[in-house]
Amino acid sequence: MNGQQPAGLNSKAADARPVFWSFRRCPYAMRARWALLQAGQLVQWREIELKDKPAPMLEASPKGTVPVLVLADGTVIDESLAVMHWALNQADPCDLRRQRSGKTQDSIQQLIELNDTTFKHHLDRFKYTDRYPGQSKQDHQQQGLEVLRSWSDQIADCGGWLVDASCSLADVALWPFVRQWRIADPEGFDADQSLQPLHGWLRRFLQDPDFERLMQRADPWHPGGLQPLFPADAVDVPADQPLFHLALAEDWKAASLSGQYDMSTRGLRLDQVGFIHLSWREQVAATFERFYADAESVVLLTIDAALLTAPLRADAIPSGELFPHLYGPLPIEAVVDAAPYLDSER
Repeated sequence: MNGQQPAGLNSKAADARPVFWSFRRCPYAMRARWALLQAGQLVQWREIELKDKPAPMLEASPKGTVPVLVLADGTVIDESLAVMHWALNQADPCDLRRQRSGKTQDSIQQLIELNDTTFKHHLDRFKYTDRYPGQSKQDHQQQGLEVLRSWSDQIADCGGWLVDASCSLADVALWPFVRQWRIADPEGFDADQSLQPLHGWLRRFLQDPDFERLMQRADPWHPGGLQPLFPADAVDVPADQPLFHLALAEDWKAASLSGQYDMSTRGLRLDQVGFIHLSWREQVAATFERFYADAESVVLLTIDAALLTAPLRADAIPSGELFPHLYGPLPIEAVVDAAPYLDSER
């Protein structure tokens, strides 16, 4: 497609999307945006200036802090964790909330509470000394470091993440605040050998391709101005056009028995990638050549987008080409045809 969009993309009425008020560098807004990204959401993006907050935002949420999410029915969600949970209620393909483990959920909640109370208290007084006259920067630095070292030890014990062997809601909720601490003292943070596991953990987020998407820039919103979407490099997938997915024959056979298909692409599951790779018709041949050319038996699935229940979003890959992504399992009933991908079709 080379960046071209099928007809009908972004045809959804603007007022049908949630409105998302944000400030690019705010860690609370950052973690909310990260959840929106992971959940396959596409929202009206209204960036603000802290010194000139728009009246519509203050009408929706008089407390005047970001993020604020206003749903199409008028419901206002103005706490970052609540925005994250709303997004993950739409889709949580990597099970960030660990819905099947009550013990892990308790650990996640405890970590977030520690971050949002104790650590944030020390971070503010370490990073913004001029706002807190009479407070000891050094004392708050030491107490904040105690928290960071405890997290670093947990990361070392869990193999790279805070609660278990993969990224959870706790990791997503905490890393923007750890990033702020590093910004306040990059040399001290990087030189602290006791924080090495934490260093690697933070780099995972900063080097993730989604970090660039998270930190995309937009002009401050004003009535009558541009109405960008977040993420800015994504668009809607029209429900009236067929979608396609190449699958190994054995994976499709297993899915037919279980009732749903949860492979993202060859050799990788949905919960490892975060979405299922789909294609439009003109993208199938190139996808086959890149990923399946040496496979013995490949099936081309034809999908009715109108029968999908998980969020669909077309995301740009590094070349700029848009590919449709399904942020949840593929139900068998949405597959209207499954046929061997023959040489004549390639």
